[in-house]
Amino acid sequence: MEQVLRVARAALHKWEEPCISGTCGSGAVFFSGCVLRCVFCQNRQISAEGCGKTITSKTLAGIMIRLQKEGAHNINLVTPTHFAEGIRDALLTAKREGLVIPVVYNCGGYEDVSALRRLQGLINVWLPDFKYLSPELAARYSKKADYPERAKAALSEMMRQAGECKYDENGLMVNGVLVRHLVLPGHTKEAKAVLQYLFQEYGNRIAYSILSQYTPMPYVKEHAPELNRKLTKREYGRVISYAMELGIENGYVQEGEAARESFIPAFDGTGVEETDV
Repeated sequence: MEQVLRVARAALHKWEEPCISGTCGSGAVFFSGCVLRCVFCQNRQISAEGCGKTITSKTLAGIMIRLQKEGAHNINLVTPTHFAEGIRDALLTAKREGLVIPVVYNCGGYEDVSALRRLQGLINVWLPDFKYLSPELAARYSKKADYPERAKAALSEMMRQAGECKYDENGLMVNGVLVRHLVLPGHTKEAKAVLQYLFQEYGNRIAYSILSQYTPMPYVKEHAPELNRKLTKREYGRVISYAMELGIENGYVQEGEAARESFIPAFDGTGVEETDV
């Protein structure tokens, strides 16, 4: 039975890391819903409120082909975890119909390894978060005390499939794993622990993206008041200095004013039309 998917936006997107967005943009497909319930989520409109349109896998395949024709450097599947089987069907169809650009699996890190194995050969770039190493923080902020173990297992499977990072002549990632960590205010110790674990396990065979863009959303004030502020430059600087001390070379940092709601795209159904292949 075909899995029904729900998508809130499908359009060129230029706000990812340079190796993903490039100059023309990533073909980002934002799925509605999420397996996590992060108290600080910036995309709550789609993750928890269900904003979006219902489509079939065949329609998703058509959207992917359209994004390729529009010049997307890749197909960027954003928060795809709970639709993995339908996405698999869509990718198989799209590839038969001429999809040749890389496919990016952009997820929260809380994955089922068996589902990832079902995607083998279909994903070129894995782009997971690694949010926490502490089960206590994972339980408090994302309602998943087992997040660290699930994220470790998922990352191991992603590395098995993708191997070391590879880039094209324009610096775009065409294969590999890029791990994101969002530094939370008041939690530089946790950020350092995450980076230490990742570097100890994978060194510079993976790419790192250390994010300062944390933006306190209205929901945070009531449910996690300690997070109701932006990250300070001093806090972020400590984490970046530690990353350099570890020996991390293959990575990205954020400069300037990244913590702004204006960087959150409009989840208004843009690009989610009937475009069956």
